[in-house]
Amino acid sequence: MNTRTVAFYTLGCKLNFSETSALGRQFEERGFAKVAFEQGADVYVINTCSVTDHADRKCRKVVQQALKHNPEAYVTIVGCYAQLKPREIAEIPGVHAVLGAAEKFRLAEILAETDFSKPAAGQPGQVFASPISEATEFHAAHSFGDRTRTFLKVQDGCDYSCSFCTIPLARGHSRSGSVRSVVERVQQLAATGVKEIVLTGVNLGDFGLQGAERQRLETFTDLVKELDNGSDIQRFRISSCEPNLLTDDIIRAVAASERFMPHFHIPLQSGSNKILGLMRRRYRRELYAERVALIKEVMPHACIGVDVIVGFPGETEADFRETYQFLNELPISYLHVFPYSERDNTLAPTLPGRVQDRVRHERTTQLRSLSEKKKRFFYEQHRGLETTVLFEDDLGPDGRMEGFTPNYIRVVANYDPLLVGELKQVRLTQINANGLMEAEELGFEVLTH
Repeated sequence: MNTRTVAFYTLGCKLNFSETSALGRQFEERGFAKVAFEQGADVYVINTCSVTDHADRKCRKVVQQALKHNPEAYVTIVGCYAQLKPREIAEIPGVHAVLGAAEKFRLAEILAETDFSKPAAGQPGQVFASPISEATEFHAAHSFGDRTRTFLKVQDGCDYSCSFCTIPLARGHSRSGSVRSVVERVQQLAATGVKEIVLTGVNLGDFGLQGAERQRLETFTDLVKELDNGSDIQRFRISSCEPNLLTDDIIRAVAASERFMPHFHIPLQSGSNKILGLMRRRYRRELYAERVALIKEVMPHACIGVDVIVGFPGETEADFRETYQFLNELPISYLHVFPYSERDNTLAPTLPGRVQDRVRHERTTQLRSLSEKKKRFFYEQHRGLETTVLFEDDLGPDGRMEGFTPNYIRVVANYDPLLVGELKQVRLTQINANGLMEAEELGFEVLTH
């Protein structure tokens, strides 16, 4: 009997990528062979996102491409968009099954028992999607084999009710595993040779809610301290943490650590307190500024990334200028800028003061330009410094290899297969035409611990 093959395509965040990897391992355990998307797999699994724009269009396009590679393929859809609009997705031509948040980790089990029969002509695909209230179990996941860095999911879901966000509707309440279970998984990854782990979650700082009753038994601070003291991983990064949950204890623990990198990604969304209120965010700009100031006080070379949404309903030109000026004055390193996009079943689209698409685009362009200036200034501050770089397996467009310093400066070097996945001592020299940092090696020994 021929081995059935499966291929994956992931839309969205690092969390989705870690979950796709977990699904891939489940399929391999059940005898499926994982193949490249373009190889024409028997089964295609498309992991969707509800945050990025045009979720429906992107999903349809990936389905079409899958069927071009194998018109007889069995196409399944999982992820946030699948939970939010399962019936709509099931109507897409070529889709055979849609699984919601409570069912997606049963996908390999379900497909192992199916006869792979297709819906009758004109009939929708099967839907396996319970109400989001039934998504109560925490499923650990991590990416592996795709990149030098491994993304480890330690938390899922969100109890917040930001007026623009569908994540609570797509992923359910906040929940996580235990500190002990995370440490055990980290040690397993360390034994495979992984050198850097990025901790991921929907609302990472809310780590600690466990069990059916979601009791807060531990905190994210507990996790950071335990991983720092009790693991063999050389580098940890915190993917993103809400400013109201990024406590002094967490910041100081990272500052004192040799394993946790001086790199923070802190969502802001707006520099206007008026807009933050409309967004139902749980902090104001003054707290955000305090978090940034403390980080820079205890880690002057720390990299700080920021998420910003522009064009939110009610955002006037004055509100946008307030955001721009606030960000311009903060010692941050880069921005991820998103034009506001309406989401069904959220409060924001009902608010007055809709901002025209053209204006959203103009404001996005201005902040992305500011981001480039911030990033270049941050890089310039580190020219001439000696540091370490973890080189990645991916090659850049010019055929050179890339890697990251502890504080997330992207460095390029001539390709050397011996450097892939290794830590190397370098001196940062200059920023090249592509905005990346050039470096020179300091000796020939690769760092090991």
